[in-house]
Amino acid sequence: MRWINNPQTLSILGLLIGCILFGMGSLIVAYVDVGAYAMSFWRLAISSVVFVLLARLFRQKFPQSRSALIYALLAGAALGLDLALWHESIHAVGPGISTLLNSLQIFFLTFIGFYFFAEHQKLIQLVSLILAVMGVVLIASPEFGHNMQAGWGFITGIISGACLAISLTWVRQVHYHEPTPLFSLMALVGLGGAIVMLPLMLWLDQDHILPKTPHELGWILVYGTVMQCLAFGAITFSIPRLSLAVTGLLLLSEPVAALVLDYFWLNKTITLIQWLGAILTMFAIYLGSVKVRH
Repeated sequence: MRWINNPQTLSILGLLIGCILFGMGSLIVAYVDVGAYAMSFWRLAISSVVFVLLARLFRQKFPQSRSALIYALLAGAALGLDLALWHESIHAVGPGISTLLNSLQIFFLTFIGFYFFAEHQKLIQLVSLILAVMGVVLIASPEFGHNMQAGWGFITGIISGACLAISLTWVRQVHYHEPTPLFSLMALVGLGGAIVMLPLMLWLDQDHILPKTPHELGWILVYGTVMQCLAFGAITFSIPRLSLAVTGLLLLSEPVAALVLDYFWLNKTITLIQWLGAILTMFAIYLGSVKVRH
């Protein structure tokens, strides 16, 4: 049983479990009859309350810098839009494809790093981008042939990845202005996202704001605590303790889990060409993630 006590093994398990939980969260979105923006609001509002309690329990201080506070709230706003658009994509094309499209955020991070922070890019990153585009085309072709909502699903899925990249960039700016403990930071991120989602859900979701049954309420609580708090915590704990190659590979377990669950659990029709496209896209994301983090 030595392998259980090995920090490397625990980190791998933590990252793997966290990613799979994230992927399973897409099933809750597909199952619960709550609007995309409302679901984002509840997830972030619930997580913010949990993280405030954790911050107080562990006596973590909130940032005093005004710039750090603003960037934390902005990161939450971008995350809220990321989740809402990802939810829209889930309803349109299913959990598997939407989660894979959201994972393209790594390429938006590459662009942000190149354009705004003058980060040097390598040839492998261009190659990975071309492979990802080819993969998305393979996934999209059959979907557009039988799904009237495919266009909306692909647009919202890809834009959600851009919003996630912006959120992660602004989180980095928080630490640039003032190093902030995890629980305090995530409480502010959740608050910022909930504030932005509140008027959007009242405007766009209307009759789909509140859960209609105790089961749906329970799933929303699970979504806000397990997926946003536990899964995020496991991923955040594990990533600094693993090599870049292992991290990039394990992060792909999220779209893999969503695709498998979408196919077997929700009986989503995924053709052989789409499976090949998914594999090609995940390989491209892996290449891009490893190189970006060097």
